[in-house]
Amino acid sequence: MRLPQPLYEATLIRRYKRFLADVRIPDGETITVHCPNSGSMKGCAEPGSPVLLSRSNNQKRKLSFTLELIRINGHWVGINTMRPNHLVREAISQGTIPELSGYHDIRSEVPYGTNSRIDLLLSGQSGSCYVEVKNVTLLCGESALFPDAVTTRGQKHLRELMQVVQTGGRGVIFFVVQREDAQTFGPADSIDPNYGKLLRLAIQNGVEALAYQAHVGPEELFLTRRLQISL
Repeated sequence: MRLPQPLYEATLIRRYKRFLADVRIPDGETITVHCPNSGSMKGCAEPGSPVLLSRSNNQKRKLSFTLELIRINGHWVGINTMRPNHLVREAISQGTIPELSGYHDIRSEVPYGTNSRIDLLLSGQSGSCYVEVKNVTLLCGESALFPDAVTTRGQKHLRELMQVVQTGGRGVIFFVVQREDAQTFGPADSIDPNYGKLLRLAIQNGVEALAYQAHVGPEELFLTRRLQISL
C-alpha cells in the first residue's frame, strides 16, 4: 500500500488528548497535527522522536497534517490506525494472505453484531468470513502486544466474532504489527487482562487469530510474514 506523498519530516514534542500531537518542523516552527490513534501509543510517543506527516488538501480540515510514522529504536512504526484495514484488504485482493484466499467479494464496514461494523466481510463459495483488523504498535522485548490500553470496544468485537462462529460463520481477528522489530505476537495481559482472557476464549471457540508483520517505510506498507502467536 502506497503512502501519501510527499511525507514531511518533523520531531515529536508531545502527544495529547488522544488525537492531537505537537511537532517541530525543520524551520523550527511548532504545529499541531492530527494523531489518528485512540490507544495509549505506549513506547511510540517519545518526545524528540523523528516523525513523518502526511498533508491533506481538504480545505475544511482544521488540522491539515496527519501523523503517520514515528522512528523508534531505528525502526519506523506505523501509528495511523486507518491504514491496516486498507493494507489487509489490498493483501487479500492480491492473494498474499493464504489463510484468507478463495473469496471473490470484499466489503468494508458492514453492519453486524450489536451496533458494530465489521472491518472486512469476505464472501465466496465456502461462505462468509468476518475479519476484524487491529493495529499493533506496542513492543515488549521481541514480542508485539495488543492492546496498548484497556479496550472495551476490542472486547466487544471478540464477543461478536464468537457469535459469528456460533451461528455457522467464519470469524477472524487479524493483528497487523506495524513495526519490523517484533518476532512474535501476544495479548498484553498486564494492560488489559480481560482482553487476553477473551482472546483465548474466542480462539477456543473457533475464532481464528492471525498476526502478520508489516514492512513500514516512508513510501509504502506491505505485509511480510505471519508471526507466531504466543498465548
